[in-house]
Amino acid sequence: MNEPVPVTRKVDHGTAKLMPDVDRERAWLLTVDGAPQSYVDLDEPAHLEFEYVRRLGHVLDTVAPPGRPVDALHLGGGALTLPRYLAATRPGSRQDVVERDGGLLDLVAEHLPLPAGAGVTSHTADARAWLEAAPDDSADVLVADVFGGSRVPAHLTSVAYVREAARVLRPGGVYLANLADAAPFAFLRSQLATLMTQFEEPVLIAEPGVLRGRRFGNAVLAAAHHPLDIAALSRATAADAFPARVEHGAALRDFARGARPVRDEDAVPSPEPPEGAFGIG
Repeated sequence: MNEPVPVTRKVDHGTAKLMPDVDRERAWLLTVDGAPQSYVDLDEPAHLEFEYVRRLGHVLDTVAPPGRPVDALHLGGGALTLPRYLAATRPGSRQDVVERDGGLLDLVAEHLPLPAGAGVTSHTADARAWLEAAPDDSADVLVADVFGGSRVPAHLTSVAYVREAARVLRPGGVYLANLADAAPFAFLRSQLATLMTQFEEPVLIAEPGVLRGRRFGNAVLAAAHHPLDIAALSRATAADAFPARVEHGAALRDFARGARPVRDEDAVPSPEPPEGAFGIG
């Protein structure tokens, strides 16, 4: 019997733990300082356990015809769940992952190695600094899932940051971000206003309970210069175990009305989650 055992290690920005899933033979949960960061099934990389990650995956499914490779940039690495997903669903994709915690990348590479030929290159760097040095028109999709502890860092919330993201994306590219907020949604609304300074077509995906102000939770923002496939996104998110709503167009602009785009000098991190909001066990 060689049952997997948990792995705990001090990394550059906290204590990381890899815990095996007793229900899936080669699946692992990554936490950092007790907060869930990633879930990976090495045998089924297309399996997305976390609800917000499935919503990001639904958007990734629509950015190009099924199976077509893309060039992707991931800000925030974790256990590389979405890079593995794209490598499985869009073989031949070229992907860069930017993660500030080199120790975390080393831990993941040691215990949850990528398959040969995955086409994923990891970089230890600050997300915005790396983005500012990236070439113009070099990515089809940019996924921002960066948290310092449990909050999105302030320097990844401003117009200057979003302008760099728009520069790096190709004209038909899609920007995605995982954020978290609660009513009255001051942070989320400001992020929508900030995105709309650079992209004409924003989309918000979140659970109805979050949108109605009943609890703190994740919200996925997507944005492009062209309309996204709202019908496909609505079908996919409605079919999830925890269904979500897809907001777009006039209703979403009404939601963001009155919010001001964020300047670097005014930027603040995303709100602190209430105790236990994203905990486990």
